[in-house]
Amino acid sequence: MKVYSKKELNDYFLSLTYDDISLIPTEISQIKSRTETLTGSNFLGLDLSLPVISSPMDSVTGVEMTKTLSTLGCVGILNRFDSSLEEVISSNDKDDSIKIVSVALNASYELLKKIADRNFIVCIDTANANNQEVLNKTKEIKKNFNLKVIVGNIAHGATLQKLEDSGADAVRVGIGSGSVCTTSIQTGIGIGQVSSLLNVLMAREKHNLKIKIIADGGIKSSGDVSKALSLGADAVMLGRMLAGTRETPGEVIKYNGQLWKKYRGSASFGVKMRNEFIEGEETMIGYKGTVKNVIDSISDGLRSSMSYMNCKNLADFQKTDTFAVLSNSSYLERLPKI
Repeated sequence: MKVYSKKELNDYFLSLTYDDISLIPTEISQIKSRTETLTGSNFLGLDLSLPVISSPMDSVTGVEMTKTLSTLGCVGILNRFDSSLEEVISSNDKDDSIKIVSVALNASYELLKKIADRNFIVCIDTANANNQEVLNKTKEIKKNFNLKVIVGNIAHGATLQKLEDSGADAVRVGIGSGSVCTTSIQTGIGIGQVSSLLNVLMAREKHNLKIKIIADGGIKSSGDVSKALSLGADAVMLGRMLAGTRETPGEVIKYNGQLWKKYRGSASFGVKMRNEFIEGEETMIGYKGTVKNVIDSISDGLRSSMSYMNCKNLADFQKTDTFAVLSNSSYLERLPKI
C-alpha cells in the first residue's frame, strides 16, 4: 500500500472526497490521553476553542445558534434571511456572541456601515466567488469599511490570488458537495472536497498568500472534520451536522411518532419562494437535541484523531502528511455492522 503525501494526493488522477482517504499514524504517539490535545485556534481575530463555523443557511443559523456556538467556543454566521438581522445590526446592545453576519451581493452602503459600526465580520453569501461582482463588492467593502470579509465558494485554487488581492480575508471552499445542494447535478460544476481543499491550499502555499481557508460541504462526521483540518483547512463549516438541533430556526415537528426539523439548501424553493433555477433540496432531519451534544462529539473525535497522529495542537495536526487512498471495499469495511 502506498502512503500518500498531500502533494501526491493533489496530483492524484481522480477527484477525491473524504470517504476516499484516511489518515495513517506512522509514529509512536507521546500523548497519553486525548484530553492533552489542544484544539484552539485563532480565526480572523476570533479565539476559538474549536474551529467550527455554522453555515449561513436559514434552517441552520439564527440568533440562538450563533449565541450558543459562541458559548461553546465556536462561531456561527447569522444568515441574511433571518428576520431579526436588522434588529441585531442596529441594536445598541453590544452582544459579543454574534460575530459574523452574511449579506447579499447587493448589500447597501447603509447596511454595511451598520455592520462596520458593530465590528462584525461580513460574509458575502454567494454560490460562486469566481465572479467579478464578488471581487468588486469585496474591494468596495475594504475601501469604505474596516471589516474582515469572507467570500465563497470556490472549488479550485486558480483564482485565489485574485480573491486575496481584492481584499478577501477568508474563502469558503467547496461547490456542489453540500448534502442538500444540487449544483453539481444541475450544472456539472464541482470536484471532490479533498481535491478542492488541496488544490486551494497548494495555491496558497505556492503564492505565499495569507487568506484563510474554510472547508465548506461534504462533512458528515467528526472523522470528516478531522480529515479536513489535517489536510490544512483553517476551519470547517457545517450545515447538516448541526441541522435538526434545538438551536436551529424553526419548530420541532412530530410525525409518525418521531421528532423532526426542516433542513433546506440556500438555493431551494423554500428560500427563494419563486419559480426560478433551483440548486438546493429540502428535507427533514431527525431532532438531535441541543447542539452542544454535536459539538462535544466533534471535539472528542478530533482530539482522538490528534492523539493517534501524535499532534498536541492543531498547528501540528494541519501538517499531517501521511494518508491512504481507500478502495470502495476498504471504505465499506470501516462502517459499523449492526
